[in-house]
Amino acid sequence: MHADITLAVDGEEHALRVDTRTTLLDALREHLGATAPKKGCDHGQCGACTVLLDGRRALACLILAVAGDSCQVTTAAGLADGDTLHPLQQAFIDHDGFQCGYCTPGQLCSAAGMLQEAAQGWPSAATTDLTAPPVLDDTEIRERMSGNLCRCGAYPGIVAAISTAAPHTGVPEGSR
Repeated sequence: MHADITLAVDGEEHALRVDTRTTLLDALREHLGATAPKKGCDHGQCGACTVLLDGRRALACLILAVAGDSCQVTTAAGLADGDTLHPLQQAFIDHDGFQCGYCTPGQLCSAAGMLQEAAQGWPSAATTDLTAPPVLDDTEIRERMSGNLCRCGAYPGIVAAISTAAPHTGVPEGSR
């Protein structure tokens, strides 16, 4: 069975006809040629396929493309504003938050979503005071990013990059 869907990816709308069993990741990569989201484990365990779906973190390998119909999909490539890098992208470069780079697009999208969640006051398993805004110290960042794996072990650079970029992404001062 096939379905006609519209995916708005990185600000550009695409009309697609897909098999209803097609994942969002496969629609992005195979139908639209988007190379930012990566197919790592294809089981939702590594985070390499993380995108933002209507501004929220989502594992594209676990979502059917038909569920993304009429949603705004942002990949790591869509975080930049033209030639101007997103603060997270620049911070990843500045802090060497990547080595082989395979997980980096998923890490960037997850970090962008995580910072938005923290700005909205969402607690994590590491949040000690549930009545106060989350404080994004290294422990909190590590917990919130724990669904994104890096086989190269670039975690210190990733945590430093997120910590540095947080003030430039709209995270309230009390949240850092």
